[in-house]
Amino acid sequence: MALLAPAISGEVGLRLLLAPLSSNVVIRTASCAVGIGLPVYSTFRAIEKKDEKDKERLLLYWAAYGSFSIAEVFADKILASVPLYYHVKFAILVWLQFPSNSGSKHAYKRYIRPFFLKHQAKIDRFLNILSKELTKFVSNHEDEIRFIENMAIRGATTANYIVNGLDQPDDSQANNRIEGPSPTATEEAGGLGTET
Repeated sequence: MALLAPAISGEVGLRLLLAPLSSNVVIRTASCAVGIGLPVYSTFRAIEKKDEKDKERLLLYWAAYGSFSIAEVFADKILASVPLYYHVKFAILVWLQFPSNSGSKHAYKRYIRPFFLKHQAKIDRFLNILSKELTKFVSNHEDEIRFIENMAIRGATTANYIVNGLDQPDDSQANNRIEGPSPTATEEAGGLGTET
């Protein structure tokens, strides 16, 4: 009976993965594990080993995966209704990762590189404008951002006390107060005018 267990579990897993009429939960989970989990760990290993060939292979994979993900976001509603879409996605993610067939290298050279070479100037202009706008937004809303940061820290500290079962914060954090963003000059003038 012990000899049958691995064969049965392998068969059940394969049937769940390939069953087109069953829920897509299993195949979507497998796609996530193969498409993100395994490459993240492989990237970690390549960085730690300082293996330049593996780093290049993984950079090509992440470029291909990112491009695939961006396209998928825009076509999600259509693609989700296509029968066996998640099975095809799983197969593509496996193909992109295998070093023997260089799927990600092929996708990069054939599709990704030509696209970015053609549109590089437009993309650079867009990113430059976006960077300037984000910098302007952050500088205009610095107080609000600090307030949100303080709230997040306070929430994390409170959650830590709850999880660890502590009653009160230690003295170093007991005096930390969260204050809202300081009012602007216009808000102060408007507030003073209403107190008559």
